[in-house]
Amino acid sequence: MTAPANGVRPAIARIWRGRTTAAKADEYARYLYEHGIKPLVEKALGVQMLREDRAGESEFVTISYWESVEAMSRFAGKDPRRIHHLERDAEFLIELPDGVQVLEMVASHGDAGGDSSR
Repeated sequence: MTAPANGVRPAIARIWRGRTTAAKADEYARYLYEHGIKPLVEKALGVQMLREDRAGESEFVTISYWESVEAMSRFAGKDPRRIHHLERDAEFLIELPDGVQVLEMVASHGDAGGDSSR
């Protein structure tokens, strides 16, 4: 990832995973983008939404990048590993995830961005 204009570099990645049926995957992708990704864009240094289609199901992974655990906690709450389910997650997801990963970035090279024009 490249450094933003303010020079702050990501030090923490917060990773969420969820699975939905193949029949609901396209609708969930739109819902997740509108209600999960867009709010993160306002607060995180960067955010990615990834999708893997498999036989019968699709897995979604969102990764948000933060300057520190403290900065992430200002958005995610006191315990940044705690899940904040979207209103319709129970309708879409095969099972509700019970946590997220919070990882320290130890190396990063290149531009890991993608099409941000969705």
